[in-house]
Amino acid sequence: MKRGRREYSDKVIHFANACEIGRERDMVMEMAFDYKKEYKEFYLPPKKPGMIEVPRMNYIAVRGHGDPNEEEGEYKAAIGLLYAIAFTVKMSYKGSHQMEGYFSYVVPPLEGLWWQNGQEGMDGNEKQCGQEGMDGNEWQCGQEGADGHGLQVQARCSKGIDYAHKENFEWISMIRLPEFVTKEEFLWAIGEATEKKQADFSKVEFFTYDEGLCVQCMHIGSYDDEPATIAAMERYMEENGLAADMSEGRFHHEIYLSDPRRCAPEKQRTVIRHPVKKI
Repeated sequence: MKRGRREYSDKVIHFANACEIGRERDMVMEMAFDYKKEYKEFYLPPKKPGMIEVPRMNYIAVRGHGDPNEEEGEYKAAIGLLYAIAFTVKMSYKGSHQMEGYFSYVVPPLEGLWWQNGQEGMDGNEKQCGQEGMDGNEWQCGQEGADGHGLQVQARCSKGIDYAHKENFEWISMIRLPEFVTKEEFLWAIGEATEKKQADFSKVEFFTYDEGLCVQCMHIGSYDDEPATIAAMERYMEENGLAADMSEGRFHHEIYLSDPRRCAPEKQRTVIRHPVKKI
């Protein structure tokens, strides 16, 4: 089992403290924190499946439906929104708005949670979202009582994805936020980007994902070849007393380490992660 949540947070705290000691802007920029390099267990796993405990993380996120390859489609529009907010946060140190605890960082990779409603293996149980205590702009999945901003969350099976019908995909596209970005700072970034770009960012949300126990591995190749990698992950689960747990708020998760516009399909690197439970 990989390291736990306390050690995970200590590394970021240590880096932030170092930035406070050397507060000059140029020095801070030279020390840009790269989550992929600092947390290789989350972003650079081996090609063989393995088990890992993933801590709670905050993201900027856009939810949607449909084929991610559609030209001028909903998915590509979502990516544009995400990166606009991500870079508004990243470059905020250059303006008058100073975020408490800010440290320079490399924008983390694009990620996605994926499922298809109505596929074989789904148990049909639904939970109406909108639980007491949620503010309507924030998701907190993977927790008891959590909701999805009016979304009905269903239990899903890892075998219930039909890659031949991408038009049926439901997805949450997301980019991780640094630890210093609070809900208030997120709202500032939305307002800043809206004013500067004169665009509608109302679909972008602050998303907290508590993933927990998972099996993951590195997939090398086309997205359409993922079923073979997932089959290897399922064999690993069977051999280690685990079962996929695509229950409420837990999803098929992908982290994209290659730009498909610049990388041949057979060389693309994608982290595939499935939530699991012990049996």
